[in-house]
Amino acid sequence: MHVTAGDHLCVFYRGLAERDEILIPYLRQGLLNGDKCLCVVDTTEPEAVLAALASDIDITASVADRTLDVRRSADTYLRGGAFSTEAMLEFWDEAIGGACAQGYAFTRAVGEMTWSLSGQPGVDELIAYEAELNRFLPRYPQAILCLYDLERFSGEVLMDVLKTHPKVILGGMLLSNPYYIDPDEFLAGRR
Repeated sequence: MHVTAGDHLCVFYRGLAERDEILIPYLRQGLLNGDKCLCVVDTTEPEAVLAALASDIDITASVADRTLDVRRSADTYLRGGAFSTEAMLEFWDEAIGGACAQGYAFTRAVGEMTWSLSGQPGVDELIAYEAELNRFLPRYPQAILCLYDLERFSGEVLMDVLKTHPKVILGGMLLSNPYYIDPDEFLAGRR
């Protein structure tokens, strides 16, 4: 899968094995390219992602110098037991802006979105957050994948997810998304 600066992609998959068929090669290619790789997981522990990557490449140095940074949703999206669009955009700004300041030419970020099903305060901001990410992406040389398990999310949520992502990965294929709506238009329609 070839990603370019500014890409905001939703990835639809069924179950952890299918998730990892996208996630692990995405991170592996980033490491091989010398990219900063930020990964937030929710349904598995970071160690499982690290073990999957370590099965065919040496990630020791990448983990030690934080070129590869795998975190839990509780430490990112749900810091303090609640979600906030503003706080999460600040997190990405610090993490990705910091990567640029450290000399990384490109950052690959990925977030597993099942945290939004937790019922925690603020999770109702999910779709507005996804729209706002489109305004954030041009700030840095980065691509962000948002992972959605088709077995866990309702059709209504998935339709809104489609409207907030310019590109989609479905069945392992990267596609331009004809359902994407510009964030200004999308958010105006939700008021």
